[in-house]
Amino acid sequence: MTVWTRRWRLRSCSAVLPALLVPAVLLLPGTAAADPVPRGAGTAGTVIAVRDLPAHLWIPGAAEAHRIEYRTEWRSGESTPATGAVFLPPGPPPEGGWPVVAWGHGTTGMGDDCAHTTAFPRGVRENAYLGHWLDAGYALVAADYPGLGSEGLHRYLDGPSAANSIVDLVRAAHTTGAPLSDRWVVLGQSQGGHAALHTGAVATRRAPELDFRGTVATGAPANLEKAYLIGIPDFPDLGLQGLVSFSSYIFAALREAYPDADVDSYLTPVGREIVDRAEEMCLLELEESVRGVKAGEVLARPLSQPPLPALLQDYLSVPVTGYDRPVLLAHGVKDAVVPLPLSAAHAAEMRAAGADVDYRVYDGGHGSTMELSLPDVEAFIARVLAD
Repeated sequence: MTVWTRRWRLRSCSAVLPALLVPAVLLLPGTAAADPVPRGAGTAGTVIAVRDLPAHLWIPGAAEAHRIEYRTEWRSGESTPATGAVFLPPGPPPEGGWPVVAWGHGTTGMGDDCAHTTAFPRGVRENAYLGHWLDAGYALVAADYPGLGSEGLHRYLDGPSAANSIVDLVRAAHTTGAPLSDRWVVLGQSQGGHAALHTGAVATRRAPELDFRGTVATGAPANLEKAYLIGIPDFPDLGLQGLVSFSSYIFAALREAYPDADVDSYLTPVGREIVDRAEEMCLLELEESVRGVKAGEVLARPLSQPPLPALLQDYLSVPVTGYDRPVLLAHGVKDAVVPLPLSAAHAAEMRAAGADVDYRVYDGGHGSTMELSLPDVEAFIARVLAD
């Protein structure tokens, strides 16, 4: 009997029988598995371990919170362990289980200490936002993304790998005996919006056993592979927030993904030192360390020079095809992190390719768009999850 079914057996007999069929690798809270799955074995979505999530990392309002270690894949198809969390709302689950919202979090950093399930508490704004979904009767499944708190260096904005980890965590969560419905959506903000879009393009094919219903992305970076081509030494200040920090994470990820491309040749000594630092520092610490550094001080040569344009296209581009379920894109007019035209262009490209896209604009900034769009997002999710 699993962690979940022991808690729910007196409330819902329907949760018990399926749980008896799950693999015997699952754990009691805070214990080690008697016969754990080796970290190098198992297909994508296989559970390695389930443990209670430390109390200070819970989303307020959750009735239960567990950390799941599971197997997923990098974009190359190479298997890797990853981590994530499952949060259940209070009260008895509805018939068929709690509908699932898979959450894609925004930028935290690249080091293991930047993972939400290990050491990096969510901020007040994100907790309040996610608590709303628990209050509304949804289970939350939140991936850390590969390399955050798990093997390897996290590859920032590696959309295909992040998408694999989101889909595979939803699959893993369903095998634990948690009272979850097969119906699910993906919802993400900023980096998580980028991951959500990649997820929406592959979800039904990667997990056909589940019932994927739709995608929501707020403040999602898109078309960055085009925007970065204007970068040159002594690039002027455009008033964009966090440009040096976010760019440093991207360069660090490119170095990891393409070790033979000599990404360092595009960076000044100052730039290389900052990018080295980015591999370890979480966002707030990195931003403080680069205060006063201008984007042009990081670059040694134009980013339009080969081979970088091809690398950016391969690594950063967001799919415009593959969406077989509805998509809601929300963006703030005053977004000073991801300028509005980038997502507007992407929405137009998706529509031209045949996707069912609802693109909405709000009078807010990068983070505030989450709250401003909430009524529309809630209506969208309720509609697509309806039977």
